Amino acid sequence: MAGIERVRQKLIGIIQLFRPELPIAAGVCVMLGEIIALGHFPTLQPLLLGFACGFFLSGSALVLNDYFDLEVDRINAPQRPLPSGRVSPPEAVVLSILAGLFGLVAAVLINWPALFFSIPFWGIGILYNWKYKQAGLVGNLMVSSSVAITFILGGIAVGEPWHPIVWTFSLVAFLIDLAEEIAGDAMDMEGDQTRGSKSIAITIGKKFALRISGIIFVIVTLISLVPFLLGWFGAGYLIAVSVLGIVVLYFTTMLLKSQTPEEGRLFMRRIYLTATFGMLVFIVGQFFAS
Repeated sequence: MAGIERVRQKLIGIIQLFRPELPIAAGVCVMLGEIIALGHFPTLQPLLLGFACGFFLSGSALVLNDYFDLEVDRINAPQRPLPSGRVSPPEAVVLSILAGLFGLVAAVLINWPALFFSIPFWGIGILYNWKYKQAGLVGNLMVSSSVAITFILGGIAVGEPWHPIVWTFSLVAFLIDLAEEIAGDAMDMEGDQTRGSKSIAITIGKKFALRISGIIFVIVTLISLVPFLLGWFGAGYLIAVSVLGIVVLYFTTMLLKSQTPEEGRLFMRRIYLTATFGMLVFIVGQFFAS
């Protein structure tokens, strides 16, 4: 029984290392990029391969993030899989490499341009975790760029890399993640100080960082109206994005008022899940419309 429990805890730890909602969001963004670029639902193969590419490349970077964050997590999040001992550091490295290779294989199966685009996508994640995690805003921009790339990868997968709506959604994803990264640094100040981080929260102040994050989320809400204003989407899109915008702004307000890192992370996660839910609704709507 003890052996079965250890296996169960390890599997739970592996799932937690992946932070499933984040790789799922990355995969959904690639799918959404495909749908937007084509203007309709693509065939099942590029859709599934695009999701797999985004999911595994993102998951690889997230697992590697915990590997390099082990000492910081001993302070900030001792319950995480690595500091708690449920998953060993060598196991995390192997898991990260395997996930990355799965993502690149999916890219090869899409097309060669997707592979050439995915390699630097994966490389940015490795470079950030290895060297630029402490670089403050520069590191935040690297992570946000990796998120934004998912939409463009979707456009590449269906042969439409320069579609203007794809790039608009890419900008929205970039800003959402940038706001989350800045707020996340504000939540992790105690551990970040031990490694000499130059985050906005440490160099200027936690309240200032959270205000910047909140302002970016407001800008995201405004930019999300552009597809309607330019006539790319109709009233249904306006209603959906308005409702989601109100929810995101509510969680942003609660984030700014958060008193503890745990409370702040909770509202950050809810913002991410709200954005992911909105993208899923859009995909389902396109499916029934096609």
